[in-house]
Parts: sequence; C-alpha cells; structure tokens
Amino acid sequence: MVKQGWTIAKKTVLKLMRLLRLVCKVRRKKRYNSYQGEQGVVAPNLLKRQFEADAPNQKWVTDVTEFSVDDRKLYLSPVMDLFD
Repeated sequence: MVKQGWTIAKKTVLKLMRLLRLVCKVRRKKRYNSYQGEQGVVAPNLLKRQFEADAPNQKWVTDVTEFSVDDRKLYLSPVMDLFD
C-alpha cells in the first residue's frame, strides 16, 4: 500500500507488471495522418456557388466522409438533390 503523498516511478510499476504478468489493454489514440499518396484530378466547379435548383433532378451533390470503426475505415457518401 502506498502512503499518501508518495509517488512511484513508472519503471517500478513496469517491473511489477512484468513480474505479475499484467498487460495493459488500453490502446493509445492514433494521430491524424493525411493521405500522402497520389491525388486524383480536381473536378471542375460546375455549380459556381449557385446551390438553388428550379426543379427536381437538376443539381445533385455529394461529399465523402471517412469513419474509423473497429480498426476499419468506413466511408459515407450521402447524395442530395439541391431542389429539396
């Protein structure tokens, strides 16, 4: 038992954990790492910031979002009709 106000060195804790065969299962957060590979061609700006449509099915837009779930990468790409 540790008396109040005392501190224990990290290496002492590590030695005791190894001796008792204890393993920490908490994972560290991964740092953000932007994609460093080849980039695709930038699409032309056809809307030119005119986001209103007069009728349905004239202007459709989408965006891709990446999620990390259970050590896997999942992608969401909702599609919207700008008339609505």
